[in-house]
Amino acid sequence: MTDLEALTIGRVGVDLYPQQSGVRLAEVETFAKFLGGTATNVAVAAARLGRRSAVLTKVGPDGFGDFVRSALEGFGVSAEYVTTAPNLATPVVFCELNPPADPPLLFYRAPIAPDLTIEPNEVPWDVVDSVPLLWVTGTGVSAEPARSTQRSILEHRSRRGHTVLDLDYRPMFWPDEVTARTEISWMLDYVNVVVGNRTEVRVAVGTANPDEAADRLLARGVRLAVIKRGAEGVLVATESGRWSVPPCPVEVVCGLGAGDGFGGALIHGLLSDWDPQRLATYANAAGALVASRLACAEAMPTNAEIEEVLCI
Repeated sequence: MTDLEALTIGRVGVDLYPQQSGVRLAEVETFAKFLGGTATNVAVAAARLGRRSAVLTKVGPDGFGDFVRSALEGFGVSAEYVTTAPNLATPVVFCELNPPADPPLLFYRAPIAPDLTIEPNEVPWDVVDSVPLLWVTGTGVSAEPARSTQRSILEHRSRRGHTVLDLDYRPMFWPDEVTARTEISWMLDYVNVVVGNRTEVRVAVGTANPDEAADRLLARGVRLAVIKRGAEGVLVATESGRWSVPPCPVEVVCGLGAGDGFGGALIHGLLSDWDPQRLATYANAAGALVASRLACAEAMPTNAEIEEVLCI
């Protein structure tokens, strides 16, 4: 892919969604297969908004790995940097749409997910150097060797361009919260944009209070802190000011992927050089649209759909 605008790094998987809503996983009769994984969904969301994106990740040598590559290309995301872990399986995630706003997930990633085995020789260092926007996640440092590889990437990048950390805290990937804080916190010194919800900022900087968390992030050299507050909207902060963006009410069908839709729209706004308030308002609308739909990657909205919501 020429003139790549955004490279995301991290989790990929195949999401299996129930075709029966509001029932326990044990009672589901049929599932549908979708592309998933935070870094992957964010790349898809950015591509839906016209951005040239790619994802650096890994899959297994199986049919689901083939599905990941073909699905990415179908969404307009480059699969050039999707490598294969010979002895591991492509992760599968089962979703229970009950409750729809915060559906429980059942991850099959044993003994380790391929995306957590990314090594330095699989990194496109020239892209890390030159891409306008680099997106990394907290999950990406939850295990070795991906942890050390992501550290090398961030040290090499040295906060150039837009270097974004999606805090992406998933308790099931960590032995405890203290370990997560230790491994996620050091990344704050190597990025210039941070996005997360109340729980995620508490893990990263020790407080769930959005304003206090923003202060602590800015003190670490972050130039843009974006804190998602659920039903209270979004707080966005820079050294020169902070703004509160109200929520965008929708009927929630599935809360999964809303943060990734937010992330893809954030990428679009950053690359468009929008002011913080416009950027957060746009991203908030994108996340709300995804929450009103089923599935993750396929639910990512277009610019026209987001603009229509903003005009209501």
